[in-house]
Amino acid sequence: MDLILEQMPIVIKSLNVGFLQTLRLFAVTLIGAFPLGLIIALGSLSKFKPLSVFTKVVVWIVRGTPLMIQLLIIYYFPGLVLNNPIWGGGEGGRFLAASVAFIFNYACYFSEIYRGGILSVPVGQEEAGLVLGMTKSQIFFKIKLLQMIKRIVPPMSNEIITLVKDTSLARIIALQEIIWAGQAFMKGSQGISGAIWPMFFTAVYYLIFSGILTIALGRLEQKLNFFR
Repeated sequence: MDLILEQMPIVIKSLNVGFLQTLRLFAVTLIGAFPLGLIIALGSLSKFKPLSVFTKVVVWIVRGTPLMIQLLIIYYFPGLVLNNPIWGGGEGGRFLAASVAFIFNYACYFSEIYRGGILSVPVGQEEAGLVLGMTKSQIFFKIKLLQMIKRIVPPMSNEIITLVKDTSLARIIALQEIIWAGQAFMKGSQGISGAIWPMFFTAVYYLIFSGILTIALGRLEQKLNFFR
């Protein structure tokens, strides 16, 4: 116990650094995936057949393959196949590659949620908007979008909570997120080796972060109840 208390400050400091990396990846993914997902959804709903088919095939491929494989391909493919290591070998390059992979992956998942939300709005409301002389863009942003947001919050919340845990997959390309930091003390880091207890602390970080998000998203859902 004395040894653990002695090692505690070192472990907590390292986990805090790893958690900040996890938090950065989480935030960047949401910032990029939210708008991109809407664009992809509109593409899949497009009446221009080649665009809608192409978009649906891309979404099918991304949703049907593991995120871990997508990470490996995006990070290693340019260097190993094209002889153009665009990401570089540093932590910044690994973070950029992970961000691109996560944004595109989650944008495809979000697009299906957006698409379901858009299609769930009664057609009669669009027809009423057209009768009132509104353009299709005005109908979408002033009528459909607000109602869609209410409908997509529950499934979107599930994806956001899943993203918290999926950020751990970034360690496959050696991005030093929080699990990487905790696991390092099992292999040997900063004079500490064979210690598994830091992994339990890592789980606590995830639990607290997921709990805060669950409460925040629950309150957001309650505030949107005026659409009922």
